[in-house]
Amino acid sequence: MINQCPIIIDIAGLTLTKIDVKRLLHPLTGGVILFTRNWQSREQLSSLCRDIKRIRSDLLICVDHEGGRVQRFKTDGFTHLPPMGALGVMWHSDTNSREGSGALRAMNAATACGYVLAAELRACGVDLSFTPVLDLDWGTSGVIGDRAFHKDPRVVSVLSKSLMHGLLKAGMANCGKHFPGHGYVRADSHVDIPVDNRTLSEILSKDAWPYEDLNTVLTSVMPAHVVYELVDKRPAGFSKVWLEDVLRAQMKFQGAIFSDDLSMAGARQLDGKELTFLQAALHALAAGCDMVLLCNQSIEGKLSLGEPIDELLEGLEKALTDGQWSPRGVSEDRRLSLLGRTDPQNWSDLMTDPQYIHALTLLP
Repeated sequence: MINQCPIIIDIAGLTLTKIDVKRLLHPLTGGVILFTRNWQSREQLSSLCRDIKRIRSDLLICVDHEGGRVQRFKTDGFTHLPPMGALGVMWHSDTNSREGSGALRAMNAATACGYVLAAELRACGVDLSFTPVLDLDWGTSGVIGDRAFHKDPRVVSVLSKSLMHGLLKAGMANCGKHFPGHGYVRADSHVDIPVDNRTLSEILSKDAWPYEDLNTVLTSVMPAHVVYELVDKRPAGFSKVWLEDVLRAQMKFQGAIFSDDLSMAGARQLDGKELTFLQAALHALAAGCDMVLLCNQSIEGKLSLGEPIDELLEGLEKALTDGQWSPRGVSEDRRLSLLGRTDPQNWSDLMTDPQYIHALTLLP
């Protein structure tokens, strides 16, 4: 019996194809992640989300929509949100302002960012954005950079909690990333395998600090495709040490754990060998991930059986039959808890909502 839907897949275009529908109906598919290629307008996005939900109402519709450089939808009424680093700058701004100290204004702005972000996405039918970034801004990572709130973990904890409050007000869960921290290493895990050579105590006292601070409000977490070699030779997303011993047992985290995109070069390297998508997914699930993402495999014109998504779905189903993988009901409960928490507002109603209008005035 399949009682876990762990695979989050992508689609190629603006509408669903017959192959998309077949994949979404597969009992191991748990959701969809959208990209800029899936966006043309609010009306089109809303129609696409409705079509996905008509196939299966429990499918989780996700997107990377943080603000700044990582914002998939930027036109047709969507607010251009600032990078989260702008909130860290505001934290240190003039403390003699009539509006209050820089720290208080940054907290209010973070809540406003979270509310605007979630309310606009929810109005189009999106359930979850993979935000906030909890990495520290060490000034060394080009892939993180101003996506991070600040270099001080205490400031990151406060501002991210404020942002999560805004998300929750609009009916959206959250996803802290990239556990235990991606900001210290230079290499980009999209194309390489970053290695962090610090000790466990160093990482826990800095980069991982926000995860422990926020363990009562984080609803999901995404681990980094980084090897912390003095802790475990496996990347964090394949490591029981990080996911089970540290995140779950030590930090008491109870929410869902997503793997990062298994199509990334750094995601399928283990012990010097390149893993297949199925092998990578099995390692991630065995380490403690509840869901695995396989993105950017639905390439227009190349959608056919035998593509990586189909191979993963069919391979994991066979692994279940062969006893290589055992579904977990608790993982399915965690996935379902990330669905939109309230009915989304109609866009036109949202545009005249006093709370939304006020939030816009608080953005950096």
